[in-house]
Amino acid sequence: MNGADARHVPVLMREAVAALAPRDGGRYLDGTFGAGGYTRAILEIPGTRVLALDRDPTAIREGGALVAQSGGRLILAEARFSELEEIAEARGFLPLDGAVFDIGVSSMQFDQAERGFSFRSDGPLDMRMEGQGRSAADIVNEADEEDLADILYYYGEERASRRIARAIVHDRQSTPFTTTRQLASMIERVAPGRPGDIHPATRSFQALRIAVNDELGELVAALHAAERALCEGGVLAVVTFHSLEDRIVKLFFSERGGRGETGSRRLPGERAPPAATFVCKGRQPIAPGPEEIAANPRARSAKLRYGVRTGATPREAEDKLLRLARLPSQAEGRGE
Repeated sequence: MNGADARHVPVLMREAVAALAPRDGGRYLDGTFGAGGYTRAILEIPGTRVLALDRDPTAIREGGALVAQSGGRLILAEARFSELEEIAEARGFLPLDGAVFDIGVSSMQFDQAERGFSFRSDGPLDMRMEGQGRSAADIVNEADEEDLADILYYYGEERASRRIARAIVHDRQSTPFTTTRQLASMIERVAPGRPGDIHPATRSFQALRIAVNDELGELVAALHAAERALCEGGVLAVVTFHSLEDRIVKLFFSERGGRGETGSRRLPGERAPPAATFVCKGRQPIAPGPEEIAANPRARSAKLRYGVRTGATPREAEDKLLRLARLPSQAEGRGE
């Protein structure tokens, strides 16, 4: 597979579709349509139907051809995947037999300099998936130093968060930040990396993108929505690309039942835990193999986790998960 093809093939697609095990007559949700890779793979199984969502209007426009080719088996909707339950209900698509999420930004979005997701090519400091709301430039130029440091440290795991935040606040007084290269160059100047490391701006750009699009909050909401929308025996498969996302998905499946262990040692009078809503099978997480990483370097950090829905009643949102999606209320341990 050459570089041009790699941008159109989702990471761990074969493994994720195998976990879904699509069947004739099944109803499946692709919560992050992108270039339509997962959707195409599911539609290859005769008789399957797919409801695909994407918050990016560009992805929806470019998916029109696939809708036309699907013979009525594909519904494509512009929506956040946290809204999947409402969209599926409105389309008569409940319950779902499976759902797949590919978290983060697509390669196509990174490749479009005008979207401002990447510092590799100069473009406006935007990063908005929907093109609406506060942009990365708004946050960089308006947030106070403490909030900026929190965003960079928590969402980007940037050790030099306070140093970078301090430099942003200082520099923006004379020249507001408007382009990706402008911000990346400043970070490279105040927090230079070592030879062989990732670019010094990588973590900060990740952090700003997550903050702009509330990616972790959306993920938590989507996991709970899928729990409510899946039928018994339905599969939820999630591919993540960094530790913050994977931590949330891992905790969700753990809190919802983990590996389905039924034995429990409790003290006398201790209340039994709620019934498991998911069972995770096999060895997880699943990572890409050397061939996939060689063909698509973006795959190297990817992890797939999946769970099979039981017949237990869906639960309320977990406070632990909600806390992981928010910035910490205290500033201790925020970086240098």
